[in-house]
Amino acid sequence: MEGAKRQSLEEDSEGQATHTGPKGVISDWRKFKLESEDNNSFPPSKKEILRQMSSPQSGDDKDSKERFSRKMSVQEYELIHREKEDENCLRKYRRQCMQDMHQKLSFGPRYGFVYELESGEQFLETIEKEKKIITIIVHIYEDGIKGCDALNSSLICLAAEYPTVKFCKIKASNTGAGDRFSSDVLPTLLVYKGGELISNFISVAEQFAEEFFTGDVESFLNEYGLLPETEMHVLDQSNMEEDME
Repeated sequence: MEGAKRQSLEEDSEGQATHTGPKGVISDWRKFKLESEDNNSFPPSKKEILRQMSSPQSGDDKDSKERFSRKMSVQEYELIHREKEDENCLRKYRRQCMQDMHQKLSFGPRYGFVYELESGEQFLETIEKEKKIITIIVHIYEDGIKGCDALNSSLICLAAEYPTVKFCKIKASNTGAGDRFSSDVLPTLLVYKGGELISNFISVAEQFAEEFFTGDVESFLNEYGLLPETEMHVLDQSNMEEDME
C-alpha cells in the first residue's frame, strides 16, 4: 500500500516523474502559480520571470550560461595576455638594467672611431698619456699600398663595435721613422697597453685572403686576445640566462 502511494507521488497522470524533493516542490508550486493565476493578473515581465524561475534549465538560461562562459573565456584570455605583457615588460626592464649596469662597469673613456695621428710627437703622446687600462691599436699605413685601405675600413667598423679600445692610424711618412716603415712592411698594426708594446704585426694583410673584411680582422685580433667582449655578447649571455630561468 505504501509502495503504491509512493509510486503515485513519484509519477503524474502521464506516467512521467515529477519533482519530489524540496526544490522540486518549490518549482512545482511556481508552475502551478503561473498556470492557475488569471493571465491578466500579472504583467508580461513578471510572467516571464516566473516562467524562468519555474524552468531553471530553459533555453534562455542555457543561452545566458553560454554567454557567461564566453565572457569568462574572454576574461581568461585577457588575463593570460596581460600576464604575458607583464612578463615582456619585466624582461625589457631587466635588459635595460643590464645595459645600465654594464655601462657603469665599463671603466674608462669610450671612443668609437679611428683617430688620425698627424705626427710622431702626437703618436708618442697618445701612447704615453693614455690610461693604463686602455688598449691602443695603431695602424701604420700609406696611401696606395695594397691592403691599407681595406684595413682602415675594417678598423672603422671595429672602433664602433669596441668603443673601449682606442683605434688610431698614422701614415708611415708622418711617424718620423719612415725608413723603418717601408712599403714592404705595410700595413702594420702595433698594439699598446700601459705604454708598452704588447703585439706588432708587420705586413698584416698577408694574414688574410686577397679580399678581407671586418670579420676577418676581428677574428685575427681575437686569436691573440687583443679585443674585449662586445657589449652585445654580454647582453646575449644575460638573455640566455633569463631564458634558462
